[in-house]
Amino acid sequence: MRNFIIETALSLGFDACGIAKAEALSEDAVYLQSWLKAGYHGNMKYLERNFDKRVNPTLLVPGCQSIIAVLMNYYSPEKQPSDAPRIAKYAYSKTDYHKVIKTKLNELENAIGEKFGKDCFNNEVQHIFVDSAPVLERRWAEKAGLGWIGKNKQLIHPGLGSYVFIGILMMNAETEYDSPIKNRCGNCRKCIDSCPTQALSEERLDANRCISYLNIECKTTIPEEFQTKLCNYAVGCDICADVCPWNRKWTQANRHSELETASAIKKWNSNQWKNLTQEDFESAFSESAIGYVGYDKLKENIAILMKPKGNKKV
Repeated sequence: MRNFIIETALSLGFDACGIAKAEALSEDAVYLQSWLKAGYHGNMKYLERNFDKRVNPTLLVPGCQSIIAVLMNYYSPEKQPSDAPRIAKYAYSKTDYHKVIKTKLNELENAIGEKFGKDCFNNEVQHIFVDSAPVLERRWAEKAGLGWIGKNKQLIHPGLGSYVFIGILMMNAETEYDSPIKNRCGNCRKCIDSCPTQALSEERLDANRCISYLNIECKTTIPEEFQTKLCNYAVGCDICADVCPWNRKWTQANRHSELETASAIKKWNSNQWKNLTQEDFESAFSESAIGYVGYDKLKENIAILMKPKGNKKV
């Protein structure tokens, strides 16, 4: 069964697949509680909800016995015009990656069901997840042997690096499981030392200081103290990934036609971003992950990036 699942996942276009035994994540529960209590999650209050389900998949999906984790490489060598506000690589594609991965996971589920029986899955509840529910995706990918969680708090696959999307399929059947691999960050601190806002440390990520949080999740105007430290990022941030040796040495361009880079990413200069209208936004990004940022937030971010240096807000 394990071999069938992994071979089918790869044939559907995923770049890696592994399987872990579903169980309560006791150590993660303790860490997550202290992290939330310290307020490191900023205004992402949804991380406080469904806590028990977040750290125990058998409560989220009754009967769940196995966690199938898949990876999809999204790295693109495409370059934006040099004067354009920067967009993180995860949002380059014109098609929303959530839809791409969920479609493939549905195909994987159907293949498993046809081979081993429809009762392999609990069809009464959601059991396919892509950044959309209380699931610790990186931890499950790590437990499934697909990499380790690095000091940049991202999953690092030894052959793909960290530019990977993670998809989760929870299965109500037992099978053989994969073993975690050793953390290979060693003494490297490039990600920690390169973060312009000091969001990273050996122990944790402080979302309140993270550029990706500030220009996507932060519901208020980006605090003044960080406005000059955004490194021209309007959506997300790739700094801690770009400096990672596992990305600099091994990362290859993704081979997925579904993740083709949007024309606006490749062509728009600073003036086009500055003069972005609601109509332009919807036309260019309605099917893209940038759509989740929202027009108003994106415009505000761009205005901050293009504010003349030394010009204080009144």
